[in-house]
Amino acid sequence: MSSSAKVAALVRLGQYLSGNDSDLQILKERAFQANGWFTPEFIDLSLKNICRYYLDESRLNEWLTGYSAPVSSPLQVGIVAAGNIPLVGFHDWLCGFLSGHQVRLKLSSKDTILMQHVIDKVKEWYPAYEEQTQVQDMLKNCGAYIATGSNNSARYFEYYFAKYPHIIRRNRTSVAILDGTETPAELDALADDVMLYFGLGCRNVTKIFVPENYNFEALLKGLRKYARLADHHKYKNNYDYNLALVLLGKAVHIAADNIILQESSSVFSPISVLHYSYYTDAASLGEELKVNNDLQCIVGHGFTPFGMAQQPSLSDYADGVDTMQFLTGL
Repeated sequence: MSSSAKVAALVRLGQYLSGNDSDLQILKERAFQANGWFTPEFIDLSLKNICRYYLDESRLNEWLTGYSAPVSSPLQVGIVAAGNIPLVGFHDWLCGFLSGHQVRLKLSSKDTILMQHVIDKVKEWYPAYEEQTQVQDMLKNCGAYIATGSNNSARYFEYYFAKYPHIIRRNRTSVAILDGTETPAELDALADDVMLYFGLGCRNVTKIFVPENYNFEALLKGLRKYARLADHHKYKNNYDYNLALVLLGKAVHIAADNIILQESSSVFSPISVLHYSYYTDAASLGEELKVNNDLQCIVGHGFTPFGMAQQPSLSDYADGVDTMQFLTGL
């Protein structure tokens, strides 16, 4: 099938996902029941961003001009999907679909319902695509692999997939650099970067860098935008546990009703905790963070704008590795 036909199929998918079809509403509720982190609010947000940034016809066509898809000699490509936020594996599937390869997809147990429904809908509308995407429990005899997981699982992926062309992704997170001149609107937007999806995404800000003598009052006010998350039982359990840890350890921290700010050198923080560190030289800090392999994106003036961390475009590839170039080059 031609790229234009596939783009048309994806645009139709976007229209469906942005609508109020009864089947879709039932599936969203089932996804929430299966995974309590996938609240209706965050499922809808994920769908909204996918439709806006990934399934827009003009964006798709402009993005595809940079690649020679579809390939003339398709391979079976195994994709091990993550499941930390709703439909997080969608972009990998989309790249596989548009590249022309035969996608063999292993879904995360945390995000089976939504991804399976998306694939089933495309097959229902376009039977010609029936064989291009198959969901499998085991990915054997593929010509290439894309796998996303933890640092621990990545070691196994490296071992099993070493002799094949592959992209292996590990734990990543995001940070923000504040200079103290941020407006209330920018700090309000930063709250989105920190709190959306309960902070579970690799694009969520889990640490901020602030100048010495920084006043946290305005930031805390912005974070109160998500005070409602404290009513979510899974999030509240994490909050109570982590607050107990910092109190017992006598760690330097600021406890708000819905989040704990803790001084720490680590860029990774637990759910309900936002790490912070002080800096003296913003320029040198920025250069240092740009080469930090643990980071997916940096938020701040001169970097990713506040509030945009969880709105990646088609060309914002995980780990900075161009998935489409990898696939079209096989």
